[in-house]
Amino acid sequence: MKRRILLPTDFSLNAKQAIDYAIELYKDELCIFYLLNVFFIDSNNIESLMNMEPGNAFYKTSKAESKSGLDKVMSTYVFGEKGNPKHSFQTISICSHPLDAITKVVEEKDIELIVMGTRGETNSRSKIYGSTALSVMEKVRTCPVLVVPQLAKLDLPKEIVFPTSYKSHFKGTNLKYIIDIAKRCDASIKVLHILEEDALNTQQLAKKKQLKDYLYDVNYSFHFLRNISVPAAINCFVESRESDMVAFINKKHSFFASIINQPLVKGIAYDSRVPILVMHDARH
Repeated sequence: MKRRILLPTDFSLNAKQAIDYAIELYKDELCIFYLLNVFFIDSNNIESLMNMEPGNAFYKTSKAESKSGLDKVMSTYVFGEKGNPKHSFQTISICSHPLDAITKVVEEKDIELIVMGTRGETNSRSKIYGSTALSVMEKVRTCPVLVVPQLAKLDLPKEIVFPTSYKSHFKGTNLKYIIDIAKRCDASIKVLHILEEDALNTQQLAKKKQLKDYLYDVNYSFHFLRNISVPAAINCFVESRESDMVAFINKKHSFFASIINQPLVKGIAYDSRVPILVMHDARH
């Protein structure tokens, strides 16, 4: 069965890097890549809504530019030197809000993974992640999201850091994504816990044992840090080990607001080379 992977693009350099990363990551697997471009409407702007009516000249121009851009991207990966007979591509051009469009395509195409850049054309240094990337990480909860910085290396990951409080609800359906990447790339998983108490309580120990059961056939190890904030701990661990990827289980919507968009997390900040895999606790 072919993997079904969604690649949102605004034709920026960051989006191109995310596409390159996805193609390298799945170079040995049969895949259908869905290239999605959203030409945006602002529902708070009456003129914008009027311009984006089908048949409107501005709408026609935007649609044509979107389709032309997608055709160029697809041509690069189908006919260029990056062409891979195991990969096929479909293009999708939608006039909508980016989050709405991505959510719709995920459902309609039964997408199993989204791979996207951290930020788009504006590429503002004032925030670690752009609003679209952050919204997708927080709100698209039916499939994982892999967010790729513009400076990410295109080498396959060899070490994946998995921070956990041992309070999340571990399920095989969620963890299969990180396990799958670890197996295909021959990567090790470093489970990182930031101790808030002197020791793990009974429930946390049970969660740790459960995690061991899921990771039994991959290379993994457990690590902990204490007396340090979560953002700083992730930062220190990732940078000191030169890890290649960070994987989270997003338990609640406020997680990223409190963790990711903080300047302390240099390991996943603007100049980062570390992609972020976001999985979700299906109960939230």
